[in-house]
Amino acid sequence: MRLLKLEDDGKFSLTKFIGKPPPYAILSHTWGEDNEEVTFKDVVGGSGKSKNGYAKIHFCGNQAAKDGLQYFWIDTCCIDKSNNTELSEAINSMFRWYKNAARCYVYLSDVSKNGSIEDDQYSQRRWKPAFKKSKWFTRGWTLQELIAPVLVEFFSVEGKRLGNKQSLGQTLHEITGITIQALQGSSLSHFSVNERMSWAENRQTKIEEDAAYSLLGIFDIHMPLIYGEGRQKALNRLRREIKDNNSIKLPITKGASFDSHMEEHNARCLPNTRTELLHHIREWAKDRNGKPIFWLNGMAGTGKSTIARTVAQLFADQHQLGASFFFKKGKSDRGNTSRFFTTIATNLIIRMPEMAPGIRKAINADPTISEKVLKDQFKKLILQPLLEASQAPLRELNLVAVVDALDECEQEKDIEVILQLLARAKDIRPISLRIFVTSRPELPIRLDFKQISDGTYQDVLLHKVQKETIEGDITLFLEHKLREIRIQRSLSPNWPTKDQIQTLAQMAIPLFIFAATAYQYIGDKRDNPRKRLNLVLGYQKTASKLNKTYLPILNQLFNDKDNDNKERWASEFQEIVGSIIILESPLSIVSLTHLLGIPKDDISCRLDSLHSILSIPNSEDVPVRLLYLSFREFLIDPQKQGKSPFWVDRKETHKRLAS
Repeated sequence: MRLLKLEDDGKFSLTKFIGKPPPYAILSHTWGEDNEEVTFKDVVGGSGKSKNGYAKIHFCGNQAAKDGLQYFWIDTCCIDKSNNTELSEAINSMFRWYKNAARCYVYLSDVSKNGSIEDDQYSQRRWKPAFKKSKWFTRGWTLQELIAPVLVEFFSVEGKRLGNKQSLGQTLHEITGITIQALQGSSLSHFSVNERMSWAENRQTKIEEDAAYSLLGIFDIHMPLIYGEGRQKALNRLRREIKDNNSIKLPITKGASFDSHMEEHNARCLPNTRTELLHHIREWAKDRNGKPIFWLNGMAGTGKSTIARTVAQLFADQHQLGASFFFKKGKSDRGNTSRFFTTIATNLIIRMPEMAPGIRKAINADPTISEKVLKDQFKKLILQPLLEASQAPLRELNLVAVVDALDECEQEKDIEVILQLLARAKDIRPISLRIFVTSRPELPIRLDFKQISDGTYQDVLLHKVQKETIEGDITLFLEHKLREIRIQRSLSPNWPTKDQIQTLAQMAIPLFIFAATAYQYIGDKRDNPRKRLNLVLGYQKTASKLNKTYLPILNQLFNDKDNDNKERWASEFQEIVGSIIILESPLSIVSLTHLLGIPKDDISCRLDSLHSILSIPNSEDVPVRLLYLSFREFLIDPQKQGKSPFWVDRKETHKRLAS
């Protein structure tokens, strides 16, 4: 780095420093015509005094001396631009040179203070209009020259002080669109790539490629200069470098996010349903001093996952959703925690780019961090990056993470660890991270919640919500869905009757899964909706809710069958459907054929009537999956042994599959 020095005889000399230079001032200015600027060659040759640009050099040297600085730097005459290597090094180092300067003087050749020496409001009214319109603000290089130095002072064409980056902060923000925090020195990594790019919009550079090269320091990028490649190619190269520099590669669980393709067609709460509960959840998320975990628990079929998807969508629409993870037993990584925290961390970066440096630092320090114990993953990929991001002068930020069906995580010990770690979210300030969790109220999970510290969570038992509220919501759901069937099938306007809807709603309480399954069964296009509705209503006196949910569908399999056929159908049902519900990982019809030795057509025919309780894809190569875990529980219920033709002997099925 070369620095200028004002000698006693009034001349300027150049000194080259290797390593750390002495304290120096640095000049930011607008360039005139090339023949007006004092160059490196002029300074070396002792010429250039007659050029218009000499006044800037004289000003900078004198002002540096007033501030007790011997040395100063000016781009026009401290770089030998005839040396391509030196020019490339200088441009790649420019941001650092401005950042390390003791003072940065901005010389505004188009702003005059008109001889006034006062710094009162009247004086400002005279020069501020010209200040706001100064050409200096339109330069591409201005961005880093304004942001990088700690102390930036503005001077008029007469060399009179107008103010500094602090005193003129609001005005600078209004002119440039750069956030106050960035002007005050916050790390640029705290601002997204798009936001930093927006600061550079509509800026001009003399050389078109400099539109990209002037941003190297803003994105902490080092890349070779190729003058002649054109503006667009230079910007494209810059964007590729930014992408490579910012990319964080963590293993994630595909399909676990609420808005993944796998969750696309799963239900959300209908408008005007669950209103009281959703309001309660919104208020919980707003309360920065409240409990960081909200545990929504309820027995199978009460609609927990539907509510979780709705809550996730609600906060996503408000730009408050930090992350979501929907556990699903039997669906690869969705049934365990191997990629739980890495998925959450990846989600959080999208909403909060300020976490990226901390996460990148953790990965660089230990590239195997994603394979470490859950405690280390949480600490290094989530907690520490969040705490580091919180050190920046950011606005208060409320984020919500949604974790659905925690009970479907296959390792009980992992559930305990996850809850203990998530409870530490209360330590993060000023960022507020709230965790919304749903699960069944199974004993191990209840005990795990009791073990985390007091005041960490609040809970709502979904099946204990007032009966009137549940009935109203289920009634609205049934009215909406049965109206759809009526319109699609061109049924009479008085179908279904209010009494039928009311009876169906009473049968469902408190199970939304009953209402959802009944709707799918009644709306099956292969049969008459009137007939199917009457069949479901015929089970209203059956005690078991799961019987009401699944028996109308299953009994259809035996209609018009004699005893011999019924026995054969029951055996095939137990073999085919029993295998589907027992298998750890779901298989396609083709794979089931190979495993069970049953023709494809036979399997397809047996599954034709079960579309309302099994996910049966159009392709025979795509796995057949359970829609509801409660269907599995219904079939393997020990109390049905010897009483139901649909009962599946779990041990015998495992034994048959193993053989």
